[in-house]
Amino acid sequence: MRFIVSLFSALIAQCFAAGKLTQHQFNNSKIFPGTHRDYWVYVPAEYDSAKPACLMIFQDGAGFVRSPGKEGYVPDVFDQLIAEKKMPVTIGLFINPGVVPAPAGLKHAQPRFNRSFEYDGMGPNYANFLIEEMIPLLKNYNISTNPDDRALCGASSGAIASFTAAWERPDHFRRIYSMIGTYVGLRGGNDYPALIRKTEPKPLRIFLQDGKNDLNIYGGDWWMANQTMQRALEFAGYEHTHRWDEGGHSRKEGNKILPEALTWLWKDHGKTPVSVHLDKAKSRAAEWLIPGEDWQIVSIGHNWAEGLAITADGTLYFTDVPDSELFKITPDGKETLFAKDTAHANGIALGPDGKTLYTAGNEVREYYLESGKFTTLVEEAAANDIVVAKNFLIYYTSPKSNKVFAISTEGEALHNFSVNGLNGIGLSADQTQLFVCEFNGPFIHSLTLQDGKAINKQPYFYAQRPTSDITCALDGQFTATSGHLLVGTNAGLQIFDQPGRVQLVLPKPRYEDGRVNYCYLHQNTLYIATRHRIYKRKIKLTGAPAWQAPVKVAKPKL
Repeated sequence: MRFIVSLFSALIAQCFAAGKLTQHQFNNSKIFPGTHRDYWVYVPAEYDSAKPACLMIFQDGAGFVRSPGKEGYVPDVFDQLIAEKKMPVTIGLFINPGVVPAPAGLKHAQPRFNRSFEYDGMGPNYANFLIEEMIPLLKNYNISTNPDDRALCGASSGAIASFTAAWERPDHFRRIYSMIGTYVGLRGGNDYPALIRKTEPKPLRIFLQDGKNDLNIYGGDWWMANQTMQRALEFAGYEHTHRWDEGGHSRKEGNKILPEALTWLWKDHGKTPVSVHLDKAKSRAAEWLIPGEDWQIVSIGHNWAEGLAITADGTLYFTDVPDSELFKITPDGKETLFAKDTAHANGIALGPDGKTLYTAGNEVREYYLESGKFTTLVEEAAANDIVVAKNFLIYYTSPKSNKVFAISTEGEALHNFSVNGLNGIGLSADQTQLFVCEFNGPFIHSLTLQDGKAINKQPYFYAQRPTSDITCALDGQFTATSGHLLVGTNAGLQIFDQPGRVQLVLPKPRYEDGRVNYCYLHQNTLYIATRHRIYKRKIKLTGAPAWQAPVKVAKPKL
């Protein structure tokens, strides 16, 4: 029977113009130094160099091009589907995982096999390897740069590698076929279901395949993990489908449905792009975000943009820390340099009158916005961030001393206390709690404000760690009238509920932006500062500035 199926597949393949498959080697990776690997390039017969071709990348590439004429041999499937116009003209890139050769001359030496490191690892490394090192090897072909024209496929660890590459860089990849995916506890892949539920949905289309007899070993249960992934994708409103079967941990069942999976992945290509479907989401994204509203650039070209403050009329102030500058942007979009030599001010905060700005830098200063004059309140403060309450008390962080200082608006010292590795600081909407970020994370400390003192310190909020770094980089923060806390981090902007749990993560607008340093919610417009840029977007939460009257919030669900 197997012989008949193979013969039939071979006969079908002969009915279509065959593409060309070539084998190559790549041994010069800087992202995975020392690795050697084979790769293959498939170019369909229909390829026209005058027209940009789509691209599909297969992990564990040899397995997909090893057996011509047999089930799962991708060039035959591509030949057929492209000829039948069930998928666009697509170049295939088939990549093996890297191997670091053993030292020469040592008979007992073992090579280093990079497969799990490259494939199971979280973060953008593998995506960047594809983008920066492998795709450029196709420079002789006209490859589309549109992420809607790029797909990924793999099995087991190759499947999670494909998903991770698209998850980290949806600006480059949008379509994923995942066979028997390793979404288990090998290198953090078991975190994906929670990440999918908490993170603003990304424009991805995912086909999942797995079988009831898949692995159940020390790292986890593959069959249950894939179903958990599917449930998370459904919860977050992703465009996805799945095929469950009786198979085990092999590509056998995934190969059988390869034509079906690729047809579904590429459906409506050129007509309807892969997009986000907030209307299908059950997450906080559907509740707080506005369909069609995305990040807009407010200001660009700064050395290190930081502190944000906005007056009642919508005038925005922000700092450039290394250049020791303070900028002003009026509601009509006009940007001016408001002050130079700010003592390298970082965080800034409006005072209770809404007309005085307080800055935290080498000095703590008070700026009168109407006149542009300033007064130094604290010399040699080594301050990082600052918040001013309606009752005229100023709180600022000093990472150098690991202390939070409290002073009056006259500069009178009140008290101080220690928090290890501190950074951003803010107040609850009702101004009865002080929140202090522990920069490395994952904790944001909460303290009760009573009789001018900050007491009852607890590591209260628990942040979502970034996939690529154990450092959360918890930084500037702001509070909504609903009681939710917004915090800039390495993972993007994180929004916490009152009991201290992450409800939604908004990824940074561009991969190159670095972390979100600061945030400010002016009415319903959210502003963030990244390394070189200021962005804004409309959301459904409303800001509760500390310089305005305290807000009584409803009791949260515990």
